[in-house]
Amino acid sequence: MSTQTQSEWAEHALAALADAGYRRGGARTAVVEALAEHDCAVTALDLDEELRRRKPAVGRASVYRALEQLEQLGLVQRIEVCRGTAGFERIDPTGHHHHHAICRDCGKMVPFEDQSLEKALAQVAGTMPFDVTEHDVVLRGRCEHCAR
Repeated sequence: MSTQTQSEWAEHALAALADAGYRRGGARTAVVEALAEHDCAVTALDLDEELRRRKPAVGRASVYRALEQLEQLGLVQRIEVCRGTAGFERIDPTGHHHHHAICRDCGKMVPFEDQSLEKALAQVAGTMPFDVTEHDVVLRGRCEHCAR
């Protein structure tokens, strides 16, 4: 995503939070702004560490609460990285997205896009008696480093 799109996502997320009755400012805004800077998923722990270095620092409970609120509003998606660790990735309101290959050993996450995969998924969705509104694909294996 471009910087402009990142900024647009942050404004979109803050407006959606306000519409849902959440106040603007503080920890919630810091979490939204931090997520807007990431092009791919980031773990809650990494986000927590990043926000603790900022002034004013954001507490861990506030980070987790904000992520939960963003997920409930459909602004971020949770991605299971490995061994109970979740990554959080912003959802582009235009629908543009990517998928992930995740290393089972170290948790390294590599984003990828594939138009033929998107076409195949749309074709499968069209055969189902189900209104498919979203999807995600996660390929799991071992990264080049861990496979050595």
